[in-house]
Amino acid sequence: MAHHMTTEDVHEYINGVCFKTGPPGKVGIETEWLVADSAHPSAPVTVDRLTALLEASGPPPAGSAVTFEPGGQIELSSPALPGPARVHEALAADLDHVTKILSGDGLHLVETALDPVRPPVRQLRLPRYTAMERFFTNHRQPSGYTMMCSTASLQVCLDTGSDPAESRARWELVHRLGPVLVAAFANSAVWRGRPTGWKSTRWAIWAATDATRTRPVLDHDSHPDPATAWAAYALAANVMAVPEIPGGGGTWTADPGITLAEWIAGQGPRPATLADLEVHLSTLFPPVRPRGWWELRMIDAVPVRWWPVPMALATALVDDPRARAAAEEATEKLCGGPSPDRHLWLRSAQYGLGDPAVAECARACFDAAVEALPRMGAAGLASLVDDYADRLTRRGLCPADTRPSVPSPRPGDAGARTGRTGTHRDSGGPR
Repeated sequence: MAHHMTTEDVHEYINGVCFKTGPPGKVGIETEWLVADSAHPSAPVTVDRLTALLEASGPPPAGSAVTFEPGGQIELSSPALPGPARVHEALAADLDHVTKILSGDGLHLVETALDPVRPPVRQLRLPRYTAMERFFTNHRQPSGYTMMCSTASLQVCLDTGSDPAESRARWELVHRLGPVLVAAFANSAVWRGRPTGWKSTRWAIWAATDATRTRPVLDHDSHPDPATAWAAYALAANVMAVPEIPGGGGTWTADPGITLAEWIAGQGPRPATLADLEVHLSTLFPPVRPRGWWELRMIDAVPVRWWPVPMALATALVDDPRARAAAEEATEKLCGGPSPDRHLWLRSAQYGLGDPAVAECARACFDAAVEALPRMGAAGLASLVDDYADRLTRRGLCPADTRPSVPSPRPGDAGARTGRTGTHRDSGGPR
C-alpha cells in the first residue's frame, strides 16, 4: 500500500534526493534539436520516421540517450562524465552519428531554438503530454503548447557541491549566471516567419507560461536555504495532472485545480504519494532545476558548431575556483545582490547583449572561462569559446543577431517600450 505523503515527506525527499551533495566535477549536457526535411522545410517530420531511422542504425557510440520531445524534437543526453573535455568528446561523437543518419534521409537539424516557420504540432500522445496540453488550454496559455512543440534548448548539468555551504554558493551563482546565459546564447528571434522583437523568444514563451512552474526558484527578494526554497516552490505549484495510478499509470486527470500543498492537505481526487511527488517535480520547469545536480535550462539551442560553448562556459565558471571568483564578482555587480530580478531575465531575453550591463558581465565571464579551461584539461574548448567570444560576445552580439532580417532593439527603444512586437506587457511573453 502506497504511503500517503505529508509536507514533511516533501522536505525530506528534496533534501535527500534533489540536494544530495558530493565532490563536484561531473558534467552532463542535454541538447534538443528541431528537425526539418530539406526538400519540404515547412512540413513536420514525424517521430515515427525519426524513430525508424535511428533504431535501424543502432545506439550512439558514446552512450548518449536519444529521446523525443512532444513536437518531435530530438534530444541527446550525454552521460555524466568528469570534466568538460570528456563530455564534449562523447556528445560530439553521438551528435555526428545522429546527423549523418538524418542527412542520409534528407533531414537536418534546425539551428534555432524556436521553429521559425512551422506551427506547433504535438506528435507524442502519451498521457503525460495530453494532460499537459489540457492544462495549458484550461489556463488559456497557448504559450505552453508552443513551448512543448516548437522550442529547443541546451541544458547543462553540474554537480551541486561537496557540502551545504558550497551547494548554496553554487546555487546562487548559477542563478546569477542565468540572465547572462540567456543573453549570450539567445537564438530565437524569428517566429511564424517574422521577427518578434526578442532575441530569445523561446525564453519569452516560457516566461508567459504558468509562473508557478516556470519562474526562477531563487528570486530577488527571498533567499532561504536552497532545499527549503525548492520545497516551498513545489508545494505552491499548480498540479498539472493526477495519474489514476500513483507514479503515472492509467488515465490522467488534467488540471485538478489544486496546488501540491492542497493535494497533500486532502483536496485531491485521492491521497498523494511519493511517486506522485516525483511526477510533480518533473512537471516543474524553472531555469535552474535541482535533481541531485543543477540542471541549467535557460539556454537556447545554438547552431551546431557552437553547441559546446555554453557547456564549457558554465562548467568553467562554476567548477574552476579562479573563474568562479571572477564570475561571482561580475554577476553580483550585474544583479545588485545574490540573485537577479525578473526584469533582468526579461531584458536579457529581449535585448541579448544589446543591454550594456549584461554585455559587460558576459565579456568578463567569457574571459575568465577562456583562461580556466586549459587548467581543466580542455584547451581545445578554450579555443572554441574564445572564437565564439571574438565573433559574437565581445562585439555585443548573440546568435540571433547573425540571422537575416532580425532587428536589434536596445533598451529604451520606442518599439520595445510600447510592445509593438506582439508581446504581453503583463507576462513578458509573446502572444
